[in-house]
Amino acid sequence: MSESRVVGAVEIGTSKVVVLLGEIIDGEGLNIIGHSMSSSYGVKKGVVDDLGVASDSVHAAIMEAEKNAQSRIDEVYLAQTGSHLSGSFNVGTTSVSGPDNIVSETDIFQAKEDAKRRQLPADRAYLHHIQNPFSLDGRKIDNPLSREGRQLQVGYWSVHAESSKVSDSLRVIRGIDLEVTDIIISSIASGAVLLEDSEKESGALVVDIGGGTTDYVLYRGGYIVKTGVVPVGGDHITNDLSIGLRISPGKAEKFKRIHGRAYYESGDREKNVWLTGDPSTSDLTIGDREYPLAAITKIIEARVSEIFEIIKKELEDAELYQPDDIACGVVLTGGSSQLNGIEESVRRVLGLEARVSDGPRDVAPELRHPAYSTALGLLHYALTGQEDRETNPPPNRFLRKIARLFNFD
Repeated sequence: MSESRVVGAVEIGTSKVVVLLGEIIDGEGLNIIGHSMSSSYGVKKGVVDDLGVASDSVHAAIMEAEKNAQSRIDEVYLAQTGSHLSGSFNVGTTSVSGPDNIVSETDIFQAKEDAKRRQLPADRAYLHHIQNPFSLDGRKIDNPLSREGRQLQVGYWSVHAESSKVSDSLRVIRGIDLEVTDIIISSIASGAVLLEDSEKESGALVVDIGGGTTDYVLYRGGYIVKTGVVPVGGDHITNDLSIGLRISPGKAEKFKRIHGRAYYESGDREKNVWLTGDPSTSDLTIGDREYPLAAITKIIEARVSEIFEIIKKELEDAELYQPDDIACGVVLTGGSSQLNGIEESVRRVLGLEARVSDGPRDVAPELRHPAYSTALGLLHYALTGQEDRETNPPPNRFLRKIARLFNFD
């Protein structure tokens, strides 16, 4: 008799809450049985700012998804973003212990543990330890077991978070008596479902542009070598337009969607656009006015370029900005990736080819929108588990630590 469980993939973003329900059957197959996407409240730059308000909006989204699926959630996989996330690349080293210099399971374990030995301040905890290739006497190798050598090394990209920020997200979910099984950072979730293995091998940068933050993950040689969060997103573009054009945020958002472009070009100087109407059809309203297109595109270009310039600087600082090692270029996702001309902005700033993701091919068309990428990635991990699961801390260990710190138990 088959066994099934219903997993809720929950992304609590600055501007939207996304919930996907997936039924996992016998730990092998997954069917998406319900979904919802609604406005988010009480969240700023990807972190909970008002617990009560945020809880109300998230609970409503979860209940809508459950109603849509006609099923209840058994467990939750939760996305995490925010500038409080940080990461570092740590290398573990051990001498091969056997007299014949043949690498054993013990040697592999010792190298991995050495890579994870770095202690964090009391107010922070690890979310991910993502394994990279081994090196045996300086030679890169995927599986060193039973190979001959003297010195074994392994690298990990380790991501850690501010415990209080994560605890607030957990409180939101536990407020309706649901348990969080695992927490996955947004960029890793998106990258897992948007790239083929061959693209990860060739090198690719996934950039997830949300409302309040932009998350990115860099793959090289098939491995995650860096992640990051830029505290700038689509809402900042809207705010810039609102201030620069002296219009309401709602009208600024409309301008961004209809007339916005991520880069300025000289021909914009000769063009004006109307706020709400169209003079060519006499479709104008009282109080309507026209604005120079150049002003709109210059404002948007400045903010969008800032996002990619920050990412470029962070990659340069980590000595990872090497276009030849990012052969597959940039894959853009997230709700704000729909901005017209954003691929050209990437080319101008990063010097890399770019495309806006059209989502995984094995899901329903309505779920291929970039806004669902992170939640789809959460379901991927619910089905497959995280990288290096056998040597990672069990996913609930972090949650138990948070529970102790904040008296959840």
